[in-house]
Amino acid sequence: MDLLTMTWRDVGFMHWPVEPDIVQSTLPDGLAVDTYDGQAWLSVVPFQMADIRPRGSPIGRSFGELNLRTYVVADGTPGVYFYNLDADDRLSVTLARRLFQLSYYRASMRVRTDGDSVEFRSSRTSSRAPPADFHATYEPTEPPSTPEPGSVESFLVERYRFYAASDDGTVYYADIDHEPWPLQTGRADIRTNGLFAASGFDSPDGEPLVHYCAEIPVTAGRLHRLDGVAQYTD
Repeated sequence: MDLLTMTWRDVGFMHWPVEPDIVQSTLPDGLAVDTYDGQAWLSVVPFQMADIRPRGSPIGRSFGELNLRTYVVADGTPGVYFYNLDADDRLSVTLARRLFQLSYYRASMRVRTDGDSVEFRSSRTSSRAPPADFHATYEPTEPPSTPEPGSVESFLVERYRFYAASDDGTVYYADIDHEPWPLQTGRADIRTNGLFAASGFDSPDGEPLVHYCAEIPVTAGRLHRLDGVAQYTD
């Protein structure tokens, strides 16, 4: 049953390939790194969370959000694993931490748009995690299209379960639902990216693979505790 409805707007995806063993060493028990052509991936995803609300509620909240994620499998189900969920909304961060045990952190964010060009600034203000600043401008360069099945684009975005760990290491998951991504190839000018270091990774090498989505409505189900242990084999 859907618990929340929301719209994700001005979504930027900045993806870097990483050695699978590096990612696997950071994952909690129960999650195995997922790979495409032998590579794991880390992605920085800034966006605007718009009108998130419990289903049936007349009032929603909107704020900036920024996450660092990778790609995993648990019990045969692919998904994304969040190293952090930074948000510019004190109430939403508090509720996410207290009610859902999710690793949300308070951050100060500023988002400016000029047509399809998005300038996104974030500075983590929470004392629960290392400092992390981010500043980038991103925009699409091609018309939207649905990712081809089996493509790296599909691997990176067409995932309908997320995983996150609480402060005590317990892993939770929830399922989401939306239409296939109307994805656009893009470009990004990344001035500051402190998310990798804040999560224990070296700074990424090379230019990222960049995608953009103007808007997509999303529903999310209830949170569940993950049981079982996954194994990664190279």
